Amino acid sequence: MNQQHFPYRTGSAPASLCRNVKEIFMPKFAPAICLPLMLAAATLPGIASAAEGGATRPDAEAMVKKGVAYIKSAGDAKAYGEITAKSPQFILHDLYLVVYKLDGTVVAHGANPKMVGKNLIELKDIDGKAFVKERVDLAKSKGTFWQEYKFTNPETKKIEPKVMYCEKLAETVVCGGIYL
Repeated sequence: MNQQHFPYRTGSAPASLCRNVKEIFMPKFAPAICLPLMLAAATLPGIASAAEGGATRPDAEAMVKKGVAYIKSAGDAKAYGEITAKSPQFILHDLYLVVYKLDGTVVAHGANPKMVGKNLIELKDIDGKAFVKERVDLAKSKGTFWQEYKFTNPETKKIEPKVMYCEKLAETVVCGGIYL
């Protein structure tokens, strides 16, 4: 059971577990134990990602709540500056915060400072979904919500499915998302 037969990242949780199984049990039993783990990791990418150290839905909710509390206590300018400067308190694995005005203008962006000041209301994902417009509309109607779309993961540089947790704060919406 080597990289040729199970081409998963060496650091992945299923691969690590399988290395341990191989060392503990006789090699002939390892495939029977490891194969189901590897298949589960391949078919449940959200779980595999979390197991490999990616951010989770609870992480996203906690990060957004932390961001909202910080914006309220420190003020817009200071908080937006820290979010955009990638302050460690607002970054966790592939999770970062983005803050939009309700017209779609970015006021803070934890992954790409060049986005600050840009109005992204018409921005669409690869499937044609105007996700910033939808996000702003959901903020106005619901206040707190989850949203699905596709976006470039700053760690992998690939377009991946993403879910974003958002909370409306005054005339802005504070969001943090995870890649699936």
